[in-house]
Amino acid sequence: MELRPDQLAAQAGNQPLQAAYLVAGPEVLHVLEAADAVRARARVEGAEREVFDGDGRDPDWDGLAASFNAPSLFSSRRLIELRLPGGKPGKTGAEVISGFCENPPGDVTLMIVAGDWSKAHHGKWVDAISRRGVVSIAWALKPHELPGWIDRRLRERGLRAAPDAVQGLAERVEGNLLAAAQEIDKLALLAPEGTLDLATMQSLVADAARYDVFRLIEATLSGQAAHVRRMLAGLRAEGEQVAGLMPMVIREVLRSAALARAQARGANLAAEMKSQGLWEARQAPFKRALQRHATPLRWNRFAAYASRVDRAAKGRGPGEPWQLLERLLLAIAEAPATGLLKGAGPLAGANR
Repeated sequence: MELRPDQLAAQAGNQPLQAAYLVAGPEVLHVLEAADAVRARARVEGAEREVFDGDGRDPDWDGLAASFNAPSLFSSRRLIELRLPGGKPGKTGAEVISGFCENPPGDVTLMIVAGDWSKAHHGKWVDAISRRGVVSIAWALKPHELPGWIDRRLRERGLRAAPDAVQGLAERVEGNLLAAAQEIDKLALLAPEGTLDLATMQSLVADAARYDVFRLIEATLSGQAAHVRRMLAGLRAEGEQVAGLMPMVIREVLRSAALARAQARGANLAAEMKSQGLWEARQAPFKRALQRHATPLRWNRFAAYASRVDRAAKGRGPGEPWQLLERLLLAIAEAPATGLLKGAGPLAGANR
């Protein structure tokens, strides 16, 4: 069957474990909460938990298959959790999963947790899970859905808020459900009785939409050009200096250049990212950036221009630092077909 993440959480709260679960999607909070509900049910049933990593160059599919029929050492039930950040088990993995679903052992539950997900990820192995258990996809909320989600979450925590207060919180968290959930949990502890108005809400919550260099770089790599412009304006208004931002910008441009070289020589990109300290939660923006700008030469030109920005920010070179930084970041954020880099000195031709 297919259930929304909240439906899965409710089912796991009062029904025995199914044979198989797939919990996936881009909305991290909903994936975490749905998977946590299954884990909680497993604890109630006294199940022993095992975790397998299904990503990387050589997943141990044989080990996973063998584990399905191995006896438990400490419990009469087992929850086997397969982490599949990319959402694609490959041919061998799909066969192992489908084989489990054809004849699942009575004492084993398989839960697959994935991050990336789209209709392209759907396959026979997903159908096999749906027939035997539950498929739950956590799609990202649309902007107009966020206020309603916040209002429901507040009510679940015993809070009521005026519409403008709900809207104010939505604007602060900018679609970040993890941040919204943290703020709502804080409000449950701090908020006075009665209906929260906008002023009270603003006085109690942190500005989770604060502009900082980490989110700026993530937006740049993810290709969110309009967001980059807005964040740069926010940083400038807050009194930040370009010289203070450049060390992190240069580091991530150089990291992207190294990844582009690895990709060009046919190396395993996921393994290369892990070797550089980029675990699954941070890989998606880099993957998007490398899809837009695949050649190492392009990233070398970005790195050269970043050095120019840094010199200007330190008063050692010509140009207005904020304008140069904006040009660099937008060149990275935009697709090459935009022609944004034409006439940009060291950046000229980087899109070819």
